[in-house]
Amino acid sequence: MSTPPPPPLDTRARNRNRLALVAVIAVFVLPILIAMWIARADRIPGATGVHGEMYDPARDLRAITLEPVDGSTYAWAPETRTWRILVVAPANCAQACVDLVADLDKVWRLFGRNAGRVHVLWACGEEACMPPAGTTLPDTFVRIRPDAALRAALPGVDTPDGTPVYVIDPNGFLVLRYAPGFDPSGLRRDVGKLVRLV
Repeated sequence: MSTPPPPPLDTRARNRNRLALVAVIAVFVLPILIAMWIARADRIPGATGVHGEMYDPARDLRAITLEPVDGSTYAWAPETRTWRILVVAPANCAQACVDLVADLDKVWRLFGRNAGRVHVLWACGEEACMPPAGTTLPDTFVRIRPDAALRAALPGVDTPDGTPVYVIDPNGFLVLRYAPGFDPSGLRRDVGKLVRLV
């Protein structure tokens, strides 16, 4: 005597089960997809996606010759795809200057494998405007001679609020400025994106 086959599943019940499964998957997957979309496209409401002050059009600095104080040459060399973070150091490197160098070193290290493509240029003619001996500096730190033409080309360089920081693209164009007291994480995010793009 054979057992009878099981009764067929009700179509409506089967559809309900499928719908429940899709709903459970959507509850877990949809927020992740939305977060990825926001992160990739910088679509946070009210945000521009750039933390510094962007120059549009970028300011051309290619005619300015950067001279390292050690007598070596420093060329723009766009083929190396090197980005520059530029500081025109104050006359006396007080605690604010020491803190700035520490912030720049942290930012530089966070670029990881791209850190070698980001130079930190420190325009400073006298020892008084250098960070104290023993201060940790980025490996790509280059001390350059202060230059009147360079200073004149940098908007807001002489602000009484402190020391601004500038970003120069591989071709020698000034693209960003960060006001004194800026958030280093914003600089890291901006330059990190640029380094990956170019």
